[in-house]
Formats: sequence, C-alpha cells, structure tokens
Amino acid sequence: MDELVHSVREIGVLQPVVVRPDTTGEAEYELVMGERRWRASQAAGLDAIPAIIRDTTDDNLLRDALLENLHRSELNPLEEAAAYQQLMAEFGCTQDELSQRIGRSRPQISNTIRLLKLAPEVQLKVAAGTLSAGHARALLGLKDPSMAAPLADRIIREGLSVRSTEELVSQQDALLTDEPKKTSRENPRHERLDYLATSLSDRLDTNVKITLGARKGKVQIDFASVEDLNRIMDILGNG
Repeated sequence: MDELVHSVREIGVLQPVVVRPDTTGEAEYELVMGERRWRASQAAGLDAIPAIIRDTTDDNLLRDALLENLHRSELNPLEEAAAYQQLMAEFGCTQDELSQRIGRSRPQISNTIRLLKLAPEVQLKVAAGTLSAGHARALLGLKDPSMAAPLADRIIREGLSVRSTEELVSQQDALLTDEPKKTSRENPRHERLDYLATSLSDRLDTNVKITLGARKGKVQIDFASVEDLNRIMDILGNG
C-alpha cells in the first residue's frame, strides 16, 4: 500500500475505479471496484480520481466497461499496463486468457505490464510521451535500477534510438560488473531497421524483430492465436 500511495502521489491514478449509484441514500455513489486505489488516493491527498459509473454489479458488464476504457485510443502505455493488471487481478484472468479476450498478443501484454516496475520519475516521462515504451523496456534491463532516471534523461536529451538505448544499458551493466563490453563487426548497428521494427510494432500492436544477415534479412512478428494472426493480416492487407 505504501508503494501504491507513492505511485499515486507521483503519477496519479492510472486506471479508473468503478462505482454505481448508491441505493441506500447514504452517499451519491457506491464503490464497486478499486478500493485499494481509492484508499491510496485518500492517503496521497487527492481531491478527485477518475471513475467509471455503472448501474449494475454484473461482472460481465463491468468487465466490458473496463475493456471499453482499455480500447480508448488516448491511453498511454502506463494506463494500458494498469488496465491489464486490473483486469487480471479483479477478474482472475491470466495473461493468456486476457490475450484471447482482447485480441492482443500475450508478449505485448507482458511487456506492457513490466513498465509498472519502472521508477516513478521514469514512468512520468513515459506517461508524458517524452520516452517511448520501447526505450522504457530497455531500461528495465538495467542491473542497477537507480540508473534508469539519469539514463532516461540522456535518451531524451540526445534523441537515442531504442537500439542505442539497449547498447547503453549493456555498457552500464558492463561497467557495474567490471566486464569489458564486447564488440562485433559481424552485427553492425542498423538504425533504419530499428526504426522500422519499432514502427511495425506500434502499428501491429505486437512484438516485431528485424534482423539482417550477410545474405538475407528476416522479419519476425509475434502473435498469440489464430485470431490474433488474422487481425495482423487484416492490418497488413489494409496497408
């Protein structure tokens, strides 16, 4: 609870609580879901928090309300991560079940949820859109989490790509363990490929990896199910 209070104080409530009109006459609304977020908001001194109002306690309708909120186009990656976590916690969903329910790949859900492990100051940059989810996931690989915030500032200041960020993280970890960073002439950097992989990942809403060998290249696209693959093919077909 202390960690949640700190997160709410620094970032705010990422995912709305669910309320319904109170039939007892004691209050205007009755809290249905989100008691921990509500209590943490009180402890953090917030005057108002986002809420979804529903007239029923039926789990299916409440789940639909949360999914409707999840599919809002303006959700930032952290709000999306909070929505995934809330759905799994309050409805007992696994990542695989959630993947099938909302038509998104399990790796994409897993990688998005990991963003909630970032330090609050880094999460703020992701929420503000100054740091991409790809950059943030690279920072999660740091052996020393305290280095995430200063490295995030450097990424923004120098406009580093995701691939450059991964190399920066590797260099930082090598310094921490006193291991010299290995270089290889067989795997040169390809900034354009990194950009295209990131663009495809965002468009297809799944993990995309592009590699280039000596004679040929390869594009790897992750999908969670046949339905998810059909969704991806539809997007590619309409492109």
